[in-house]
Amino acid sequence: MTAIELRAELLSEMSPLLDDEPAMEKMLKYVKRLIAKKSDPTLMTKEESFRRAEEAEREIAEGKGVKMEPGETLDDLPGVSNL
Repeated sequence: MTAIELRAELLSEMSPLLDDEPAMEKMLKYVKRLIAKKSDPTLMTKEESFRRAEEAEREIAEGKGVKMEPGETLDDLPGVSNL
């Protein structure tokens, strides 16, 4: 499908919802989220954030964590570069 065809289909699918305020609010929220994800690749959902925190806690409990000494920076850690 071309971009013009996709735009036409998107507008056609959205048109029945344009008089439905709650649906419009949901669509707007979703579109803003899509734009934010596109512009910020580090953006994550609350669920993803919790999952990553739980994974980090599990790794620390397994002794896989990395400890930084006073004065060290991330550049000093092995396997970490260009953060």
